[in-house]
Amino acid sequence: MTDEAAVPAAHPDPAAMRKHYRAEGLAETDLAATPVEQFARWFRQAATEGRLFEPNAMVVSTADAEGRPSSRTVLLKHFDETGFVFYTNYDSHKARDLAENPYVSLLFPWYPMARQVIVTGIARRTGRDETAAYFRTRPHGSQLGAWASAQSSVITTRADLEAAYAELAARYPDGEQVPVPPHWGGFRVAAQAVEFWQGRENRLHDRLRYVAQADGSWRVERLSP
Repeated sequence: MTDEAAVPAAHPDPAAMRKHYRAEGLAETDLAATPVEQFARWFRQAATEGRLFEPNAMVVSTADAEGRPSSRTVLLKHFDETGFVFYTNYDSHKARDLAENPYVSLLFPWYPMARQVIVTGIARRTGRDETAAYFRTRPHGSQLGAWASAQSSVITTRADLEAAYAELAARYPDGEQVPVPPHWGGFRVAAQAVEFWQGRENRLHDRLRYVAQADGSWRVERLSP
């Protein structure tokens, strides 16, 4: 007799998964003058109308000196006309990649709204004053975590990580200022191109891309879906 518990359940077929987009389109006449203004408009909608979980979550893709790619989700912490800012351990995998190859891609996957924003550009470290100012806004536990974690390095057990955190918590109790780690800070991605992707019916999506020009202006081009 067959043991039903031993028979693995069939997994959903990804080829059969289809979502039919019927969102309103995105026309060139709808766009703001700059990609940052357009991003601010969509970001506001994602945070309010879209009710998305962490709309500032973005996939950061880097590549090392040999071109080997890697991706991870990071939280956007600031954006303006100078770029898009996130923070990390400077000894992490992503930071080591950026030290070798500063070209980076940021992807904002706003799936419930059938939207994506893709930023490609060059990442540079933020200044220490800017880093310190942001670090002071982090919850006390997150400040301790920046010291406790040697991000991307191999550790033996989670207990080792928690022990390091406990030692720091005893040294810097809640309410006491935690120094900014010298190995921790921000990256600002100066955009060279920003694509706004709007899902449409029959997979005929709207893709409008701003491309930076030498004189500081932006050219808008439409991409085939």
